[in-house]
Amino acid sequence: MFEILSLPLRPMVEEDLAAVMQIELRAYSHPWTHGIFSDCLRHRYPCFVYQPDRDIEAYVVLMQSLEELHILNITVLPERQRQGLGRQLLNAVEKIGLGLSASECFLEVRASNQAAINLYLKQGFNEIGLRKNYYPTQQGREHALLMAKTLFPPD
Repeated sequence: MFEILSLPLRPMVEEDLAAVMQIELRAYSHPWTHGIFSDCLRHRYPCFVYQPDRDIEAYVVLMQSLEELHILNITVLPERQRQGLGRQLLNAVEKIGLGLSASECFLEVRASNQAAINLYLKQGFNEIGLRKNYYPTQQGREHALLMAKTLFPPD
């Protein structure tokens, strides 16, 4: 278990996927499928949940490639959003990345998701590119901003 800034994360396991899927379906118009999460676990991607009590309130799915850490999915229970949990989760991801010897962290975000973009910018991410027509929408496709942050070990 990773204890980071009072945010205890534990590895996600297959038995968590029913609860994770309930959050995913509520949080996104085009959610990941159970199969995607299951594949990530099967391929041993770093996947973590935040479960302060009985219920999971947030989760993150990561992928490591050499010195790069990619945030594939970072989600907070809708009623827990805008309370600082996302910021704490990003801080935890950064510490996990450093523990995995990553020096850079990357993510994609919907161009229309201004709340998430603002959070990432406040956490030190920078926009480094655009992936055109990356995300599905009800009316077609939407661009994604590609964002990155250099990870520095604490002093």
